[in-house]
Amino acid sequence: MTSPRRLLLVNGPNLNLLGTREPAIYGTATLADVERVTTDAAARRGFEVRAVQSNHEGVLLDEIHAARQDCAGIVINPGGLTHTSVVLRDALSGVGLPVAEVHISDVRAREDFRHHSYVADVALVHVVGEGVAGYATAVARLIDIITGQVEG
Repeated sequence: MTSPRRLLLVNGPNLNLLGTREPAIYGTATLADVERVTTDAAARRGFEVRAVQSNHEGVLLDEIHAARQDCAGIVINPGGLTHTSVVLRDALSGVGLPVAEVHISDVRAREDFRHHSYVADVALVHVVGEGVAGYATAVARLIDIITGQVEG
């Protein structure tokens, strides 16, 4: 069976506020811009994207679980759940799909509590501090892993 040519794009809590929330940190690009950048990057490699954003952890978990049925990988910016959610980490681990973790800002250069990521050990790709363009970087690296062009 061939792997599906679809990625799940997951954006966590508060990312719906992109464009207006702390533009000095996150820039002025919107969630729609993030989705367009991600979709365009995937399309260049023959993949589609299903996008979800929610401020509710359970919704994100359900979408991650459903990805087992029709996705080849997951690109995720967990937002604040990065630093707090073991259940999100367990969902990503449990579905067995390759994961790319993205953060618009450089979380390593911010408050101490942002330095730890529960997702880091299950993600094969990590992109931080590249702004919205980091989503395209994450997609390219993840598709390379999925298609066997590089090892995860």
